[in-house]
Amino acid sequence: MPDDHIPPEQQRQQAEGVRETAEGGRQDAETARGFTEELRVSAESARNEAERFRRLAEEARQVRDQHREALEAVRGEQERLREAGESARSAAEEARSAAEAARHAAIEAVKATADAMHATLENMKVVEEMRRALRDMRDKRKPDSN
Repeated sequence: MPDDHIPPEQQRQQAEGVRETAEGGRQDAETARGFTEELRVSAESARNEAERFRRLAEEARQVRDQHREALEAVRGEQERLREAGESARSAAEEARSAAEAARHAAIEAVKATADAMHATLENMKVVEEMRRALRDMRDKRKPDSN
């Protein structure tokens, strides 16, 4: 027995030292285990937060995509409205040109009517002159009954 030559008090002190060292090691291990558990909980919390942020980012991408699609629809509608406006402007220009042509045609028709009325008046004057001339001739051929 090798411990036989160490006095019991020294053995007790050595055992106490080993026990204290073991207790210190146990406490260190417990502290390390607690720290490791805190790190595990922290890591799990960080993973949960990362997943939450990933979901939020995905939702934000979906909202952004919806907004982009809505903007594209608005742009398409604006383009259709612009094209409709251009067509309406072109139709209005054609209508204005047609109205101008109709106005000129109406003026020409009024002129033609005025010319026709003037010619009719002149013809009526000629007819009246001819009647007068015929009356005068008839009156000259009748003998005076006096």
